Amino acid sequence: MAEEIKIIECPRDAWQGLPDVISTDEKVAYLRALIAAGFQHIDAVSFVSPKHVKQMADSEEVMDKLTASLPDGAQMPEIIGIVVNEKGLQRALATPGVSTIGYPYSISAYFRRANANMSREESRKLVETLRKETASAKRDLVVYISMAFGNPYDEPWGPELVGETLEWLKDIRVHTVSLADTAGDATPQLIAEVFKSVQDYVAGIELGVHLHGNPIDAEDKILAAYAMGCRRFDSVLTGLGGCPFAGDDLVGNIPTERVLAALAKVGATTQIEPSKLARVVALTNELRAKYAHAAPVN
Repeated sequence: MAEEIKIIECPRDAWQGLPDVISTDEKVAYLRALIAAGFQHIDAVSFVSPKHVKQMADSEEVMDKLTASLPDGAQMPEIIGIVVNEKGLQRALATPGVSTIGYPYSISAYFRRANANMSREESRKLVETLRKETASAKRDLVVYISMAFGNPYDEPWGPELVGETLEWLKDIRVHTVSLADTAGDATPQLIAEVFKSVQDYVAGIELGVHLHGNPIDAEDKILAAYAMGCRRFDSVLTGLGGCPFAGDDLVGNIPTERVLAALAKVGATTQIEPSKLARVVALTNELRAKYAHAAPVN
């Protein structure tokens, strides 16, 4: 019996760094197309300051329109909303349709301070608050460990830091964690090394990956994680978006098409119907051309 994999499509990650703002109606139409194609887990919105991420200023409106536009009886997929502070948490919890709260926890002191202006202690206290508040509101929580595969800031780094963080998250009863290749440093060998080093800490945790990289090496990275037991993959159709430290052509998100192709080679199945991908890939390429000023990806 083929083993089913969880694919988390991440348009929020693809869109947030674009120079021009996508209209609310276009975002809603795109999310509807993803749902029609069979995507059941979508990282769709974030609740952060519009001063810093203007692309996400309409997250509440997007969710209102998406919820209202679904046909009667249609089931809303899992929608992940990213937050970076308690104000964002309260916005997310007040938004119908957002079923999972996501938080990027950085093991890099520099990155943590630059992005959230928090100390390690402050960030950990926030994660504990997120866990309690989401549990009370009957929402799910996913924590992303930023810099899980390397650190470009000349700070101490090693798989043991990832393991220590996982041990702490497990202790406070966080059950879903994704290892994020924030700077695009991961190689297939490093992915295997990190997964092997943390295996003692992950019983009871759904451990996924959010990888960046050149599309050419995407398959090897995905298969390395799969071979180590990973069954949760974040990706973006056409690989749009990705690392803030390099251009999209160099270190973008891992393309969903390549994830699906790689997993098919090892007999893994997903909820995505390949025959229904064409329309949403075409919509993605339209957005690439219009807002990212990038060439279509076939």
